[in-house]
Amino acid sequence: MNVVEETPRAEPQKEEEASPPASQQPTDPASPNVATTPEPVVADAVDKNTSKSADDEPEYEVSTSHANSTVRDQGRLVAALTLSLPCVPPYPQDGRGFGIGELVWGKLRGFSWWPGRIVSWWMTGRSRAAEGTRWVMWFGDGKFSKLLPLSSFSSAFHQATYNKQPMYRKAIYEVLQVASSRAGKIFPACPENDETDTSKVVEIQNKQMIEWALGGFQPSGPKGLEPPEGERWDRHGDRGTTEKPKVKEIIDERTRGTHSPPRVCSGLPCGAAPCLWDICISCGSLNVTLEHPLFIGGMCQNCKNCFLECAYQYDDDGYQSYCTICCGGREVLMCGNNNCCRCFCVECVDLLVGPGAAQAAIKEDPWNCYMCGHKGVYGLLRRREDWPSRLQMFFANNHDQEFDPPKVYPPVPAEKRKPIRVLSLFDGIATGLLVLKDLGIQVDRYIASEVCEDSITVGMVRHQGKIMYVGDVRNVTQKHIQEWGPFDLVIGGSPCNDLSIVNPARKGLYEGTGRLFFEFYRLLHEARPKEGDDRPFFWLFENVVAMGVSDKRDISRFLESNPVMIDAKEVSAAHRARYFWGNLPGMNRPLASTVNDKLELQECLEHGRIAKFSKVRTITTRSNSIKQGKDQHFPVFMNEKEDILWCTEMERVFGFPVHYTDVSNMSRLARQRLLGRSWSVPVIRHLFAPLKEYFACV
Repeated sequence: MNVVEETPRAEPQKEEEASPPASQQPTDPASPNVATTPEPVVADAVDKNTSKSADDEPEYEVSTSHANSTVRDQGRLVAALTLSLPCVPPYPQDGRGFGIGELVWGKLRGFSWWPGRIVSWWMTGRSRAAEGTRWVMWFGDGKFSKLLPLSSFSSAFHQATYNKQPMYRKAIYEVLQVASSRAGKIFPACPENDETDTSKVVEIQNKQMIEWALGGFQPSGPKGLEPPEGERWDRHGDRGTTEKPKVKEIIDERTRGTHSPPRVCSGLPCGAAPCLWDICISCGSLNVTLEHPLFIGGMCQNCKNCFLECAYQYDDDGYQSYCTICCGGREVLMCGNNNCCRCFCVECVDLLVGPGAAQAAIKEDPWNCYMCGHKGVYGLLRRREDWPSRLQMFFANNHDQEFDPPKVYPPVPAEKRKPIRVLSLFDGIATGLLVLKDLGIQVDRYIASEVCEDSITVGMVRHQGKIMYVGDVRNVTQKHIQEWGPFDLVIGGSPCNDLSIVNPARKGLYEGTGRLFFEFYRLLHEARPKEGDDRPFFWLFENVVAMGVSDKRDISRFLESNPVMIDAKEVSAAHRARYFWGNLPGMNRPLASTVNDKLELQECLEHGRIAKFSKVRTITTRSNSIKQGKDQHFPVFMNEKEDILWCTEMERVFGFPVHYTDVSNMSRLARQRLLGRSWSVPVIRHLFAPLKEYFACV
C-alpha cells in the first residue's frame, strides 16, 4: 500500500494548458526523499554571477508532507515541509531551519523559485508541525523541494516566468509588499484618477519593487527583511511538539483546508458502535445534525459543508483530494483497486479501524479500501449497505434554503407543439443542439453566445451554419433578446475556474470569471415570458460540484432553485459530477443508461486497443488528466505498450459522434481542451428528454 503522492492543486484557467509539466514527479510523503545538501550561506555571500542551476545554489533540501496536510489561506497554500539539515544561528536550534516569519524562496519542481513565508501553527488552524518540519504559507501553490532566503532575489527571480504567468506576478507582488513594509521602504504612489487602469498602477509599483529587490534591498539590505520581533520564533528553545493545540471547530469556507480535530470517540470500546450514531465520525463533535452517507455514524454541520465541497474534488492522479470519511487528513491511503478513486487518512484508519491498521494497509499491496472490500465491518468503521442511494440523497437534500417548487407546465397536445427556440450561453461545442437533434426535437432557432474560436468552428461545421453566434455574453442586451426571441429554453454553464475549490487562486462568485454567472442570471430574467404568458418556458444552468458552500448558496438564491447533482459515470465511461439548476421536468429522477450508452472504457476504444480501467477519471482541459491512478498510468494498452486516449475515443467517452471535434486541423490538445469544457452528452439527453412532450419532433 502506498501513501498518496502529492500533486499541485492549482486548477488552470479553462483556456490554458496544464501548468505542471508532464515530467514532474511527485514525492512520496511516506518515505521522504531528502538529500544531503551543503550548509546554507548568508545572503550577502551569494554571488550574483553564480549559475542559476538548482544544484549549485545554497539551500535547505526539503520534502513536503502530503498535499492534504495543507491549509488554504485566502488563495494561498500552507504546507508542512521537512528540512534535512540542522539550522544554524541565529535560527532556533530545533532542526527546522528557517525561523517563523522568514520570507523564503521555494523550488517548485519544473518551475521557477517561488516566494513564501514561514508561519506558526496557529495561523493554519491545525496542530503544531511535526518535529523537523515548518508550516510554510506560499504566495502561490505547488510542490516544493528547496528553500532559499528571500534576500537571494537576484538568483531566484525568473523574468521569463514573471512575463508569462499571472500567478507568479501576483506572488512576487505580494511578497515584495511584505518585504518593503518590513524594510520601511516607501515607493512613490502612482497618480490616479477615474480613468486610471488599476492593473497598470500595480504593474508600475511592482516594477519599482523588483528593481529594489534586484539591487539588494537597499539601504537596509537582507537585515531589513527579518520578521518583526513579535512574529519571530521563540529563541528560548523548542516548545515541544507533543502539546496539542485546540483546533478551530469552524473553518472559513473560503480558506477551508484539511483538519484533524480531536476525536471524542477515541476512547470508545470496540463494542460501542451504536454510540457512533451520536458522534460525528469525521471530527468527533457531539453536535450531530445528520448521518454520514457512507458509514454508520453521525455528521456535524461543519463536516457536512466540507463533505459537500470535497467529496468530488480530485487530484491530478485521479484520486480524491481528501479522506472519504473526514474530508481531511495529513497522509491518505489510496485504494489499490484501479476502478476506485477513494482515499482514507491515516488518522481515521487508526482511530476507527484500529491502532496499527494504517501500517498494515501500507504493507498490503494491492490494498482494497473500506468501500471496495468484501467485508462491511472494519472495527468501528461500518459501511452502509445502501450507501449509493444515501450518497445521492445526501447531495439531493443538502439544501439549507427552501424555494417554491418551479412552475409545472402540462404537456402540450401533439397537434399544438411547435419547434423549440433556444438561447445557449457559454455554448461551447453546441452540445445542447446536438442532443436536441438526437432526441428528434425540431429546432426553430438556436442562438449561441461563445467566444472560443475553436468551439465556434466546431459548431459551424458540425451543424451546417444552423447556429447564430452572437459573441460575448456581456454584449447581449435586452433589445437583442426581444429581437431574437421569444425563447423556449435558456441553457448555459459559466466558467468554473474561479468557483472550483481545486483552484487555490480562485476569486469566487463575485470576481474574475465567477461574475459571468450574473450574465446568465440577467439574460435568463430578460428571456422569461411576460406576466400572463403561460407558454412553457424552461432553463438549465450547470457548474462544478466542488465549489464553496457559500457560492452554491448564492447561486441557488439568485436562481431561486436548488441544484441536483448528476455524475456522468452512471451513463458513460468517465466520472464527471456536476450541479444542475433548472426547471426541466423530472430533473431529480434516477439516471438510467440506455442501450446505446457506452458504460465501459473498452466500448469506447478502437480495434486492437485494450482498456486498463473500466472508467476514467474526470477528463479536463489539462493533458495529464488522461493519466490514471496513483502511478499515473495511461488508460490504454496497445502493442504491449501503454498509450493515451485518442481523440476519437475521448469523443466516445463524452458521448459525441466520432470525429465531432476534428475540424480545421486542430491539434490533439486543442480537441481535448474543447471536450474538457463540454457537457456529457448522455447526461444532457437525460435532462432534455422530457422536452419531447412540449415541442414538435421529427
